[in-house]
Amino acid sequence: MKNGGSFIRNGAVCGAFALFYLFSLHYGYEPGLKSGENLLSFLKTMLGTLPPAFLLVGLFNAWVKREAVERHLGKESGVRGYLWAILLSGTMVGGLFVAFPICHVLRRKGASLAVVFTFLNASAICRVPMTIFEASFLGLRFTLIRFAVSLPLIILTARMMALWLGEDFEISEGIQKGA
Repeated sequence: MKNGGSFIRNGAVCGAFALFYLFSLHYGYEPGLKSGENLLSFLKTMLGTLPPAFLLVGLFNAWVKREAVERHLGKESGVRGYLWAILLSGTMVGGLFVAFPICHVLRRKGASLAVVFTFLNASAICRVPMTIFEASFLGLRFTLIRFAVSLPLIILTARMMALWLGEDFEISEGIQKGA
């Protein structure tokens, strides 16, 4: 019943926002109108990004062989696995919305837990579009220093998390019933 309760609660929140937006339209309340515009802009962006990204995740799952993932990202890959994870995460679109499903697929195909955590952490801070944006506003020197500090910390943190959880840790398939 927990899932039904959250569905009702989420529906109530969406309904309240819709009423607030309609109120704002009727009375010309500027913050409400701006909130509605921002929501619609976000939804448009997500609807343009997520379906193609999930299609690519599905194709990756279907086409990339387990042996290739184990060889390049598995327990025996060493430093090369971390470098591959950082390079792969840097080319991603969609941020963490896409990174989590990719992590799940990588783990199921035999990637080491530390490499999966490296991919997840790097996908939050090492994407190429974000890096270009950062370098254009804060300068190339700042960006290079941030990378020089961040990348070793990403790998160190990922290794510590993998040691703490253990290599036999499994990513859940989804919400567990009765939990």
